[in-house]
Amino acid sequence: MDDAYRDRTAFIRSAKDIAKEVKRHAAKKVGRGLDKVQDEYTKKSYSRFEEDDDDDYPQPQDGYYRSDTQNEDEGASSDATEGHDEDDEIYEGEYQGIPHADSSKGDGMSGVKGSQPVTTEFRDFSDLAGERRKDREELAQQYETILQECGHGRFQWTLYFVLGLALMADGVEIFVVGFVLPSAEKDMCLSDSNKGMLGLIVYLGMMVGAFLWGGLADRIGRRQCLLISLSINSVFAFFSSFVQGYSTFLFCRLLSGVGIGGSIPIVFSYFSEFLAQEKRGEHLSWLCMFWMIGGIYASAMAWAIIPHYGWSFAMGSAYQFHSWRVFVLVCAFPSVFAIAALTSMPESPRFFLENGKHDEGWMVLKQVHDTNMRAKGHPERVFSVTNIKTVKQMDELVEMPTNTGAWPRRWKIRLTSLFHQVRANFLECFSPECRRTTLMMMAVWFTMSFSYYGLTVWFPDMIKYMQRQEYALRTKVFTKEKLEHFTFNFTLENQIHRNGEYFNDKFLNLKMKSVIFEDSLFEECYFEDITSTNTFFKNCTFISTHFYNTDLFQYRFVNSKLINSTFLHNKEGCMLDFGDDNNAYMIYFVSFLGTLAVLPGNIVSALLMDKIGRLRMLAGSSVMSCISCFFLSFGSNESAMIALLCLFGGVSIASWNALDVLTVELYPSDKRCTAFGFLNALCKLAAVLGISIFTSFVGITKAVPILFASGALAVGSFLALKLPETRGQVLQ
Repeated sequence: MDDAYRDRTAFIRSAKDIAKEVKRHAAKKVGRGLDKVQDEYTKKSYSRFEEDDDDDYPQPQDGYYRSDTQNEDEGASSDATEGHDEDDEIYEGEYQGIPHADSSKGDGMSGVKGSQPVTTEFRDFSDLAGERRKDREELAQQYETILQECGHGRFQWTLYFVLGLALMADGVEIFVVGFVLPSAEKDMCLSDSNKGMLGLIVYLGMMVGAFLWGGLADRIGRRQCLLISLSINSVFAFFSSFVQGYSTFLFCRLLSGVGIGGSIPIVFSYFSEFLAQEKRGEHLSWLCMFWMIGGIYASAMAWAIIPHYGWSFAMGSAYQFHSWRVFVLVCAFPSVFAIAALTSMPESPRFFLENGKHDEGWMVLKQVHDTNMRAKGHPERVFSVTNIKTVKQMDELVEMPTNTGAWPRRWKIRLTSLFHQVRANFLECFSPECRRTTLMMMAVWFTMSFSYYGLTVWFPDMIKYMQRQEYALRTKVFTKEKLEHFTFNFTLENQIHRNGEYFNDKFLNLKMKSVIFEDSLFEECYFEDITSTNTFFKNCTFISTHFYNTDLFQYRFVNSKLINSTFLHNKEGCMLDFGDDNNAYMIYFVSFLGTLAVLPGNIVSALLMDKIGRLRMLAGSSVMSCISCFFLSFGSNESAMIALLCLFGGVSIASWNALDVLTVELYPSDKRCTAFGFLNALCKLAAVLGISIFTSFVGITKAVPILFASGALAVGSFLALKLPETRGQVLQ
């Protein structure tokens, strides 16, 4: 008996090897010119999707699901097919237990009166597009049912934390430059215009990255694009912590922003394609919480690292590594950890199925099912899906010629083809069937971003302005003071000296902060080891006065006369005003409170997203943000402005969560990342405009920024109600 069994096994293995060899030679002769598209899929009955099934796991049916009785003799394994179909034919993927994608054999064609012969004639483009639309509709219905069978469990939660790290890296990127500017400007000698450019370059890079990676993710895969974009971000974030010059630092932060710009559109699209309909709104909202965690992480690290000026070292006078560079390096950690974790996660099965890769999509869905079932204590449950709908490919007969020349030419052809595919996909977002949705979403994204980013940057600037106003009220004024043979060896701060006379006085080893000397006389005085901030000498006269190792450069002497005076060993550095105490703790504390205030709004939006709907959440939160914005006009002091900042952030987060979910659900899978990336790029452009406009009114008036923000939020909430509600709909 054993010999017979071994002979039969050997015979089957030999048959498999022969069949594979025949198949390989046949493929060489015939080529890929044959149309292998399975038209029979369009004839299948979907009556099983029209019936309500209260069970947690749908009952298997012929055509798409395998009967459990088939597996009773084989240990109820999901690999029961073992490389054979009903005619005992061997197919590709046999050793992985992948079901045969050809449904023309067996039950897939049951009930169909006659089968149409497969034709290799070229069909009209409109007919092909119509078939693709029908394929997507059928795939969407079937895919939702498959996700219901896979359940929600360990796999989705693992992916949740992995993608959360990528979203956290995006939140960190927004805060990095703002936190390092007070320290970096001193090392790099930044003027006001350079500081402004450094603040905006991150948004510019993220705008380019969102559009670029969003478009590529629909063509080469969500996971692959996310890995590439995060790698670019982490590499250039690492380099930016070591480079010394302003131009190279600016370039590194630009490319770092280009990399991280792809995280938001890809992360939400990627995660949504593993979520069933009843879980999608809630869990996408929970995912938004990682952006807030990124802000808290950046604030805490800045608070803990940057003020420690002892964490620095120098290599001569050419290279200096200060504590703010340590902070920049630490901020790259979330991106690095996300890359490491993402390598263990699979590609989106929906992307595989949209691109005709049946076997790959089936294997990922089986992995999701088996992981969740094992975690729930049901390892015996079988993934009963046998065939999954795939979408007919427009370019399936296009093949790269073998005689195209050297590899640069081949890569040029590939990149050109990819560019045209991404461009065509982007233009489809403005096709007649998507044009209205895209234009409405553009308006909502623009208005919300313009108001939100404009106000969030305007808040800290207003707080700084109020601090300067309060500081100016405490200024001490000294008039007509006369000092001889006196030694100043203590800090001079927030003082104005007018019409003074100083003879043979010494200013030794001291700091001058916001000190102004007006119409004063210095005769035979001595200045040594002076560090100054916002200090000027106006209409003063210096006679036989010596300056040794000071930072009193020529621009600090306004309309002053220097007679027989000398400057020896002036301090090297920037000819700019810098405060040693830039109130860093207050800046970090305000940012920490602002991001922490988002937590309640995030929790509420996650719990209510699937109950009240996306549109009501978006419009309601926008209206409440508009009202809270109005109360800004009553903020007359620093504490009131901080409280209003927290209120605005906590109320507006719900609208951002609803907008992210709505964007994912409004666009079909093959255009989802492209549309999301374009809208996110528009969001960053609106942020740049909002920041530029709002900050120009600091110290002038509060009415104009508040009016702009309130008006934009009101328009956004009105337009949001014109969008279609997606709650309860199958993901297209």
